[in-house]
Amino acid sequence: MQPIRSPPRQAYNARVAEYFCYMIECADGTFYTGWTTDPERRLKQHSSGNGARYTRTRRPVRLAYLEPQPDLATAMRRERVIKALSRVKKLALVASRSEA
Repeated sequence: MQPIRSPPRQAYNARVAEYFCYMIECADGTFYTGWTTDPERRLKQHSSGNGARYTRTRRPVRLAYLEPQPDLATAMRRERVIKALSRVKKLALVASRSEA
């Protein structure tokens, strides 16, 4: 009789390799913050009017900031932190990423 072996564990979820926290700058100069697994798809959704209600009437939009996150919980926490920032701090965050 052979011992029962469990299947090897995978180091990551093959379906979703990465999460991202992002900021979109709307046509009126305001920022929308969110998280996604596919930034390109999400930007297309916002641009076409199928994204968030907030961005629907503020088109066109552009991706202003993108930050990779290791997992969903971290991405959601980072989204809340960024949303709570003042406009000045959001602008500084966008500027710091564009310099890097």
